[in-house]
Order: sequence, then C-alpha cells, then structure tokens
Amino acid sequence: MNRSLTIEVPGKPIAKKRPRFYRRGNYAGTYSDQVTEAGRFILEVKSQIQNIEGLPIPAGVPVDLVCMFYFPIPASLSKKRLIELNMMHTKKPDADNCLKFVKDCLNGIVWHDDAQVACVKAMKVLADKPMTKITVRWSET
Repeated sequence: MNRSLTIEVPGKPIAKKRPRFYRRGNYAGTYSDQVTEAGRFILEVKSQIQNIEGLPIPAGVPVDLVCMFYFPIPASLSKKRLIELNMMHTKKPDADNCLKFVKDCLNGIVWHDDAQVACVKAMKVLADKPMTKITVRWSET
C-alpha cells in the first residue's frame, strides 16, 4: 500500500548554512548559527504530523520527496519581469541547500534517516504566500 504525507511550513524557505569556525588560542571549534531556525521548522512539522501512525518511516523503506519552495515576490520586481521569469525564483539560496535543510530537519521525525530518500524533486517559485511544501511518498509493507 502506498502512503503519502504533505506538510506546509509557512514563512520564507530556509537554506542549510555552512558551519562556522572559530579559534580560541590553540583551540579551533565549529558551531551552527541555524539552531533556532531548525527548531521552529521542526516544531511546525511535528504539529502537523502528531497523529499520523507509522512515522518515522522505518529504516530500509525507500522514500520519494517532493519539495516546493515558495519565495516572496520582491517589491522591486516589475510585472513584466515577473512574467519573463515565469514565476521561477532564480536567486540565492540554491534549491539543493533548501533541500538539505528540509532533509536534515525531517531526520528521525518523518523518516529514520535521510539516506532513505531515493527520489527527489525540488522547485523554487515566487508566490504571494511564502512557504515550504513537502510531499513524502513511501510504500508500506
């Protein structure tokens, strides 16, 4: 039996950032300045999937992932230019960095590990209502 799940996280899509490095004397360390963004994202996801049985998807079950990243339309963009772009978002952040953020946040919540994601489709578009829409499909045995 095939199952699917759709999650909509309101707000501007978030991209995975690189770790930051610091040095204190001879000691070098790393930190992530993205903890609060990931926390907000995870809370929203958990609130939408709290009553769904079978999650996280067990290890070894292949997952199809479709992500739509809806970015706000810049005020500086003319209607003519908007039509030329065909509503596609062509600026930073990159789609793959947005996808990395989503996959990392859903680890242990929707699936056991993001290595289960066998098929991926991601798209960045301009929209009046910014959000991240995630569709997950998997087969239940």
